[in-house]
Amino acid sequence: MKEHLIQFALLHPKRILWATLILTLALGLQIPRIVVDTDPENMLPAEQPDRIIHDRIKEQFNLYDLIVVGVVNTTHPEGVFNPKTLNNVRILSEQIKRIDGVISQELMSLAAVDNITQEGPGTIRFNWMMNHEVVDQADATTIKRQTERLPMFMDTLVSRDGKALAIYVPIASKSASHRISTSIRDLTQTLIGDDQYHITGLPVAEDTFGVEMFIQMAISAPLAALTIFLLMWVFFRSFALITAPMLVAMASVIMTMGGLIGSGFTVHIMSSMIPIFLMPIAVVDSVHILSEFAETHKPGADARESIRKVLRNLFQPMLFTSITSIAGFASLAFTPIPPVQVFGIFVAIGIALAFILTITFIPAYIVSLSADRIEALASRHHNHDSKAMQKTMSAFYMLSARWSKLVIVLGLALAGVSVYGIQRIQINDNPVRWFKESHGIRIADRILNEHFAGTYDAYLVLKQDHTATITEFMSKQQQLLEGHPYLRGLTVEHTSAEHFAKSISDTLSRVEDNVFDAAESEQDGLKQFIELLEVTQGNIKAFQSPELLQYVETLQNSLAESGLVGKSNALPDVVKTVYRELRGGAEENFRLPDTQNQVAQTLLSYQSSHRPNDLWHFVTADYDSAAIWIQLKSGDNKDMSRVVDSVATFVAMNPLPDNLSIEWGGLTYINVVWQDAMVNGMLNSLLGAFIMVFVMMTLLFRSIIFGILAMIPLSLTIALIYGLIGIVGKDYDMPVAVLSSLTLGLSVDFAIHFLERCRAIFADKQNWPETLKEMFNEPGVAITRNAIVIAIGFLPLLAAPLVPYNTVGIFLASIMAASCIITLALLPAILQTSNRFLFRQIFQGDQS
Repeated sequence: MKEHLIQFALLHPKRILWATLILTLALGLQIPRIVVDTDPENMLPAEQPDRIIHDRIKEQFNLYDLIVVGVVNTTHPEGVFNPKTLNNVRILSEQIKRIDGVISQELMSLAAVDNITQEGPGTIRFNWMMNHEVVDQADATTIKRQTERLPMFMDTLVSRDGKALAIYVPIASKSASHRISTSIRDLTQTLIGDDQYHITGLPVAEDTFGVEMFIQMAISAPLAALTIFLLMWVFFRSFALITAPMLVAMASVIMTMGGLIGSGFTVHIMSSMIPIFLMPIAVVDSVHILSEFAETHKPGADARESIRKVLRNLFQPMLFTSITSIAGFASLAFTPIPPVQVFGIFVAIGIALAFILTITFIPAYIVSLSADRIEALASRHHNHDSKAMQKTMSAFYMLSARWSKLVIVLGLALAGVSVYGIQRIQINDNPVRWFKESHGIRIADRILNEHFAGTYDAYLVLKQDHTATITEFMSKQQQLLEGHPYLRGLTVEHTSAEHFAKSISDTLSRVEDNVFDAAESEQDGLKQFIELLEVTQGNIKAFQSPELLQYVETLQNSLAESGLVGKSNALPDVVKTVYRELRGGAEENFRLPDTQNQVAQTLLSYQSSHRPNDLWHFVTADYDSAAIWIQLKSGDNKDMSRVVDSVATFVAMNPLPDNLSIEWGGLTYINVVWQDAMVNGMLNSLLGAFIMVFVMMTLLFRSIIFGILAMIPLSLTIALIYGLIGIVGKDYDMPVAVLSSLTLGLSVDFAIHFLERCRAIFADKQNWPETLKEMFNEPGVAITRNAIVIAIGFLPLLAAPLVPYNTVGIFLASIMAASCIITLALLPAILQTSNRFLFRQIFQGDQS
């Protein structure tokens, strides 16, 4: 197959060039059909249990994703409680309600909530807190005093220091976050005053990242390509020649993305990064070909024969590196994250395309160049001063020939340090941290979390299981029917947990209607049935029970005392606030009522407010489930995980009441779920791919020993990179996890080229010293050029305002540098100390 491909490319170059162009255009035409999905929540499959629970909680409690708008005033003596700022908040709140995609009736700000006061003995009054123009400072001070009496607002809508106010903007879809936040930012520009406006929240961070990532992809990928192009020119001094690998990279990227989009897949955050990952891999083999061609082709020689010789030498190592890289990325198909699966599969397809184009398009392109251009290339290259490269190769040769044992010892020492660093790795992520600290979202996040209880949300739901209640009711209902057969037509019809509460309520209404017309002999049975229904209804309405509300309040106190939570809001806060006003307004009455009936009356009073539906954010309509809204100052996975662990500890020490269970929801929690799944999936994928690559290396080299040797640079590079992450304290986050596959693919590349060329040269020379010296000519030069081109070529990513791009840039540079140095220093040092054994085992020859 190798000879046929080489021969076809050299004899039919125009066919190859035209076929590449047509296929690239055909698949490129699919790209305008792109459908973008920037929602990290879709990293989880739709059927994933935590995601199902999260969606059910949002529907059950009428919850929406929130954009947080902060208004800060640190110049006025009264902070935000001055007429100008308060009026700006009122105006801004009304304007935000009119933005398409905002759930206007659910917006929370001082201009859209009630003040709760006592109307008279046993009655309360609900007035809008601020639906009028604030005329003077006295009016502003009154509003301040009113907010201080409402604990649910403190640290949520109003900062405790009085310097900031918050507007919580509920949105219908996270995909509209960036558009809505941009509209809000435009509105703030029209307001006069010395207030500062900050916009943040996980929906904004996630959607904005998606938008900016595509912009950066359009900037960074071409910039990296340009840098690589210029670096190759420095090495090869021929624009005509170095255009070939860039065309291969572009064609590979266009075909891959076109195929992905044409297959109907949405372009997610992951798949949008395919060009950045594919470009270095697509260029690597081309640089090997160009390097050897430039070194071996002499002026006056036949270009076809030169490129044929180059391809014969490089075909097998390029095939090996492509197969191992394909295996590394294809292993991502076994992760539990759909976008990661798509990413891995299509990068693998892209690598396969890049390999085919490299061994067909590159030779076809070179032989299509005019004889004059090829002659000029050969002349320029062989006259070009390469003293720096020669000195570098000489230094590596000396290390291997004279200091091999010291190099091995240093390699082992680095491995030990790496193991220490790996043990210090901390798995953690936060989408807000995907932006640089100077980004507006990061600034807003920092400032607002200094003033408020937290801009990150999680929801802890306590859910009642009706199974025991249903079983007990059905048993007692059957007993009643046996003694009072006339009740049979009035019995409860639905006993499923979903419909049981409504069925009890409907049955109670029917039975009460029948009491008035029933015969005297039936009254006793009806009254017993009514009593049973009322008791059962009371049991179902678990969260009207003072005892259960007390449990919730104790849990809230535990969260507050843990220091992990800024604040929590729940049903007890509503009940205590309303009950205080019903009892006269004194602070000693800020407590839970004593009986279930008093709780029910308190909640009934609250439903006379202007925002009665706010109640259903904390409890379901049948009062069988309650939600605690948890505000956190940090969206880091590690902090959310600590909160979950804190609740688990509390429940272990304070067992849940009978028939209750807990569930978690909210974006901050869901981020922990999908990021943990992705990180664990990537780690498992990396381990599986590592084993797979080792098996493949053993089969491809037909030697376990050389399979192990090929894995040494890969293993040490991975260990060094991740050890460094642990030592410097960099979190193992989404970008780092994704880069693990790239680490595997690129780290093994140089080792394969080195070992395969070493075997081939030794087979020819049958002499180790000559083999070692020859390895630090063209093969060593090609490896070094490749490392320099990719490492420096992607450093422009460090200028991007998005941290994942910075991570990719520094990682690529580190991977290439580490794997190159290890390959050129450690591998030959190992071969130098054991070459007699290694090569005798393979070639059965005696060497001098």
